[in-house]
Amino acid sequence: MDDTLAPTANAAAAFDTAAPAGRRAIRELPDELISQIAAGEVVERPASVVRELVDNALDAGAGQIQLKLIAGGIRSLIVEDDGHGIPDGELPLAIKRHATSKIGTLDDLEAVATMGFRGEALAAVSSIAELALVSRYDGAAHAWRLEARTGELSPAARARGTSVEVRELFFNTPARRKFLKSESTELAHCLEALRRHALARPDVGFAVWHEGKLVDQWRASPLPQRIAEVLNEDFIAQSREVFAEVGPMRIHGRIGLPEAARSRADMQYVYVNGRYVRDKLIAHAIRSAFDDVLHGHRQPSYVLFIDVQPELVDVNVHPTKIEVRFRDGREIHQQVRRAVVAALALSRSSEESQPTAAPLATTGEPAASPGRQRWTGTPAWEQGGMAGAPGTSIASGTDGQTAGDAASGQFAYEPPAPYTAPSARFAGPEGWRAPIPTRAQTALALEQAEALYASGPRSGLPTTPASASALSALGAAPAAPLPSSQAGEWPLGRAIAQIQGIYVLAENAQGLIIIDMHAAHERVVYERLKAALGETRIDSQPLLIPVTFAATPAEIATAEAQSETLRRLGLDISPLSAKVLAVRERPALLAGGDVVELARGVLAELAQFDASHAIERAQHEILATMACHGAVRANRQLTIDEMNALLRDMERTERADQCNHGRPTWRQLTLRDLDALFLRGR
Repeated sequence: MDDTLAPTANAAAAFDTAAPAGRRAIRELPDELISQIAAGEVVERPASVVRELVDNALDAGAGQIQLKLIAGGIRSLIVEDDGHGIPDGELPLAIKRHATSKIGTLDDLEAVATMGFRGEALAAVSSIAELALVSRYDGAAHAWRLEARTGELSPAARARGTSVEVRELFFNTPARRKFLKSESTELAHCLEALRRHALARPDVGFAVWHEGKLVDQWRASPLPQRIAEVLNEDFIAQSREVFAEVGPMRIHGRIGLPEAARSRADMQYVYVNGRYVRDKLIAHAIRSAFDDVLHGHRQPSYVLFIDVQPELVDVNVHPTKIEVRFRDGREIHQQVRRAVVAALALSRSSEESQPTAAPLATTGEPAASPGRQRWTGTPAWEQGGMAGAPGTSIASGTDGQTAGDAASGQFAYEPPAPYTAPSARFAGPEGWRAPIPTRAQTALALEQAEALYASGPRSGLPTTPASASALSALGAAPAAPLPSSQAGEWPLGRAIAQIQGIYVLAENAQGLIIIDMHAAHERVVYERLKAALGETRIDSQPLLIPVTFAATPAEIATAEAQSETLRRLGLDISPLSAKVLAVRERPALLAGGDVVELARGVLAELAQFDASHAIERAQHEILATMACHGAVRANRQLTIDEMNALLRDMERTERADQCNHGRPTWRQLTLRDLDALFLRGR
């Protein structure tokens, strides 16, 4: 046997000469190179160092954290905290790879309740920068300073807590340093990293300094105040509280109203057990809740906190811990979506008629109020057979108001660690059902959709028993007499005139309201159609000849694994061969659509999110078209009674602030706005 094929240890050390041409011998990498490779996964820029060091400070029980930067954190970055500190005997261990106090067994790893746990951040940073640790343990006579490069340990002066100083980032890896941006850009990223922590921990004070000047500061405060300080007061004014509890999961935070949507997804914060994450499943659930209220490609804004048992989420899936994996992703997706749908259901007009503050109960949680209700279990509109259908009230009260109509947002902060399951006081009533509008509520003194949509068969839309029952639910009932009242008693006031057959003018206590009558009536009709459809199960229609299409292995695997879910959605999809799927049944309401495109869309969503709303979206598109044709048209002259009937229906209708396409249905001009137009008081 040739000696070069079995090299000895000495030959491995000189592999360049001993190994055959074109092959390198296997060898162990030096520790410094290993740490630099790990740093490439963990440290991308100064903001990455800020994230890791602030995580450590929070785990140490800090109540105040200061960040001091020079040159955007490239030249110098210092994180100071007042936590419990590190004993001098453990300081050398702190900068070693995979040395940590946060986990010790596999059971600890599977139920991580701290921000950090890998034990590699300090080692990785010290391999690509000059790092020094100064720490004073609680009760120690003085602090100790450790220079990571030399390992020298010396006495130092500071109060209880820890300071970590990082100088000259990427000084020994110039290729990495070239990828850094300008100082102002890196500073902005550092501020954003600290902002994410500040939102998650309102009980901790934060301050950031740059070049010796205070840039921003957030003192410990209640969560609503912290959100207003970190984001801005406009976000609070243009958002609504989200609150829901289902079993061991709690969802709370604030969701921006559709009219406050942004062109970029730059104000979207999701936290799982206090940890900021970027999760496609949660983002998809939130975005799908905005399906019929967001205009065009606008992006919603939100701050959402999801608290679950640590055992139900795996945080050890990404080196930077910014991605997580849920044990039951489908349940998380469905509950997040329902909570956001419930929060968006109430229109601003109804919200303004409710109290704007919820007093804290003796338990420390906001007291129940007409605008805030907790819900648990499966919504009634899903018990009827439609999985994940929005558009029906999610409410636990008896007054017909929707859950999620939050007060100004008073939260009793609960740190993510250690985890405690929600107590019994949060549990909602068992077996509740969403309220069904009465006949009087659904009456509108306009020509109803059934009559206006008499040309339905010529419109190209399918006519099915489900759609027929949905239309008949609108009825041609006479309008309920409008009670005599003053304008201030109604959120949308009293109609006073119509402009050009398009807009309705109304007067309320705040001033003047302008309503787009077609858009408003379109939403009213659309929500009635959705409610009527939600009370029925999805009827499937067998195909005389099954439709087949070439499928990928992933699509075939999904069709086999999700066969029960597909049947609940009205689809029967099964493998015909190793590479072909056959569709044998489809939803009756979607008889005129492309079966293959529908099947592929549903399978893709089930594969990625373990849930699909493709059927629901397709049904709602048909209902939206029906509502558009059934709504009162422009240039239609209305009587005052008809205008008032429309206003009252808007006040009772969910999501009445936007039409089916996401455009606003009404606008308020206050007396102050009108005075400013005419320069009154100047």
